Amino acid sequence: MSRLKERAPLSVFKIAATYVGTVVGAGFASGQEVLQFFGQFRANGFWGLLLATVLFGVFGWAAMYYGMKLNARSHLEVIRYTGGKLMGTVVDYVITFFLFGAFTAMAAGAGAIFAEQFHWPAVLGSGVMVLITLLTVMLGLNGVITSISLVVPVLLGSVIGMAVWTVLDTKFYVNPVIGTIPAPAAVPFWPLAAVIYVSYNLVMSVAILAPMGARYRRPELLTMGAGLGAIGLGLGAAAIYLALAPNIPAAARFEIPMIYVAGKLNVVLRSLYSLVLLAEIYTTAVGSLFGFIARITSPEGPGARYYIVGASIAAFLASQLGFTTLVRTLYPAVGYAGLLLLFGLTYALFKGRKGPENQAGF
Repeated sequence: MSRLKERAPLSVFKIAATYVGTVVGAGFASGQEVLQFFGQFRANGFWGLLLATVLFGVFGWAAMYYGMKLNARSHLEVIRYTGGKLMGTVVDYVITFFLFGAFTAMAAGAGAIFAEQFHWPAVLGSGVMVLITLLTVMLGLNGVITSISLVVPVLLGSVIGMAVWTVLDTKFYVNPVIGTIPAPAAVPFWPLAAVIYVSYNLVMSVAILAPMGARYRRPELLTMGAGLGAIGLGLGAAAIYLALAPNIPAAARFEIPMIYVAGKLNVVLRSLYSLVLLAEIYTTAVGSLFGFIARITSPEGPGARYYIVGASIAAFLASQLGFTTLVRTLYPAVGYAGLLLLFGLTYALFKGRKGPENQAGF
């Protein structure tokens, strides 16, 4: 792969923004992920978010670093190298399955927003999201990186702005009481919740991070990009938590809690945040479909368009199962399975394996 010729600050921004964009999506921006993984732990949820931010920085950098060293075309080279053939094969199946599942969940999320917020047919929302994602992925990795990096600043600015507005409007800073959520937590302990949260997000992100590391091929840019991306993810998740905290447990009863919060602040803001949520769904859908296709064939090869169209049609059909069902069952399960990926990256880092020359036996 050829190096991208652009100035270092722009490269760092694109790396960080692409990292953030592959993680945020319907589950993130809706508030469901934050509620299910951190909201149950009340004040300790912030410690969980801090731990998750650190882990995002470490493992995001590791995925890009080994992608650079191995000149990775997809996630496969990285997980085979860090985990070996047996564990790497298992993780590969998990990642490939989840990439398609995440794309399906994003299509379902778009349908839910069309139906609940705009009172349009859900099938229309799913179809529009699938079509736009399909066209973006056909542009190749450069198109994916550019589209995601342009959208991310709007996403983070929106959730941080809503958090500040909510804290001031409810005077949460005077009486920071967080209510109890009646449903059980997705993961029973906050440190484990932070690890699982990072695990399933990295399962999806590594499909973009590995080939992106191979594109930029400058360790200092990857380090800064991973760190900035992790900070962006941490700030975004903390902002969502601050926006939701004064509205718990009422917000927890809604499928899209953040739109409930936006509606309490302002009716117009509710509609605007619905559009922001659709943009976040788009970034994750693009990353998921590209990663899935990159595992099957070269995304920029002559026959890639047929795989892209076929996968898009299949995801559109599967999205009719519904957004909530997909997020509740798919994400935690993949998070536990994705621990194998974290173990592999951790092992490689502690063993100091530097590149393909040490790959004997794998």
